Amino acid sequence: MINMDHNIEKIREIVADILVCKTHDMDHTNRVYNISLYLASHEQDVDLGILKPAVLLHDIGRIKEDSDNSGNTDHATIGAKMAGEILLNFNYSNEDIDKISHCISAHRYRGEIKAETIEAKILFDADKIDVLGAIGLARSFTSNGQYGQIMYTEQSVEEYVKENFVEGKITGRIKDPHKHSPQMEYETKFKFISNKLYTEKGKQVAKERLEYMSDFFKRLKQEIAGEF
Repeated sequence: MINMDHNIEKIREIVADILVCKTHDMDHTNRVYNISLYLASHEQDVDLGILKPAVLLHDIGRIKEDSDNSGNTDHATIGAKMAGEILLNFNYSNEDIDKISHCISAHRYRGEIKAETIEAKILFDADKIDVLGAIGLARSFTSNGQYGQIMYTEQSVEEYVKENFVEGKITGRIKDPHKHSPQMEYETKFKFISNKLYTEKGKQVAKERLEYMSDFFKRLKQEIAGEF
């Protein structure tokens, strides 16, 4: 029989050694973990034996994606494969590994795989909620410094998407994070998130956080323009 609590702590240790990304680090993972449990408490028939390891492992492929400026590397796909290899060491069944891998494969915003299970939907929602609100702003400007990005640009969203998104589509992945900015992340992703979520509680939390973020970017634009 699998000792879930023991496995979760061991998996957490493995993930902590892998994640060294600035905004997709263990702090982010722990926040998503807590948000996921909160959302799960408002849903029925959630298998925590699937959800918990999926949340902990969801970003383990991130380093490989961040080192590729082509936008062709998908950390969700890579992470699902890596997770499967890790979980074999903890005596998870092939069925459970498939369920956990699906959660990871389907968790990214700019991904083609859609969440089909309640566990996958919760992970997707929790991961997106963590990019909104005050913590979302803090993460955005951490990335801003990490990649040496500009703070704000007058370039149109349409021109920017054509230049720096795979296939020139707003749903495509970002090619070069160095050309990105918190403002463009808001214009191309943040403002649309609440409409993409699956759970009612997730949508509720996201909308409240997005209002805070929207006010910030309005104020940022005014201050950059020298308006008083």
